[in-house]
Formats: sequence, structure tokens, C-alpha cells
Amino acid sequence: MAEMIEIRPATGADRDAWADLFRDYMVFYGCAVSETALDTTWGWIIEPDGPMDCLLALRDGQVIGFAQYRAVPETLTGSWFGQLDDLYVTPEARSHGVAQALMQRLGETARDRGWFKLAWITAEDNATARRLYDQIGNASNWVVYEKPIEG
Repeated sequence: MAEMIEIRPATGADRDAWADLFRDYMVFYGCAVSETALDTTWGWIIEPDGPMDCLLALRDGQVIGFAQYRAVPETLTGSWFGQLDDLYVTPEARSHGVAQALMQRLGETARDRGWFKLAWITAEDNATARRLYDQIGNASNWVVYEKPIEG
């Protein structure tokens, strides 16, 4: 029998559980854990007119994963698309369909909002994530560049 996984939007009451997972996510990507980044990101998510949204995955009332995303305008079409910024599932909950359930719900959200696509990036060497992403999307032919801004 498949495990029951609940997927729902984050609420103000979820801050502590979300923060525990977001700290683990920061560590996973080799980032220093920053309370300022936690507070800022949570503010973006929880403010009604904030720039981000967050779906939480729960099993037996415990938060076991999240997907953080936002709307992005696409100038060439004059349309909006969804950008998945962060997807994380606790190590104990991996390989149980949690990430797939989050992505399915995000796809439904995208359709409901009239977005014409979802986009996301992952590290080239993140083989686990790429196995999932290869099942649900197509790798783009775009190359991502970054330029640090000093000061």
C-alpha cells in the first residue's frame, strides 16, 4: 500500500518545521546556514504578496519536504511561467514518491495559474535529482551563466 503523502501550501504555523528542512537544504548545497537567509526566504514565502510560494509535503503530520517556486514573466511570449527554485526531501523520505508528489502538485498549480511551463535548474552532478527530472521534464539546451556582483 502506498504511503499517504499530503501536499499543501505552507502557512505561518509551518515556520519551524520548514526552517529545519531549509537548514538541511543549505548544508546539502554546501552553504553556510544563515538565519538572515532563513528569515528573508520565509518572509518571501509567507507574505500574501511575496515573490515566492512554498508547497510542503507531510507524512503523519510531519513536514518531510518542500518545493519553493515563483512566477516569472517571459518577454518573448508575454506570458508567465513557473520557476522551481528549491526542492528538498528529507533523506529518510527519499525514494518514497515525495518529490514526485511535490512536482505533480506544482504542475497542477502551474496549470491553475495559466503558466505555459515550469523551469528549474539543478547541479550537473546531482544524479539523484536528475533521474527524477529526466522522468518529468526535458533538459534545456540553455547554458546558465553567473556573474558575482561585488559591493
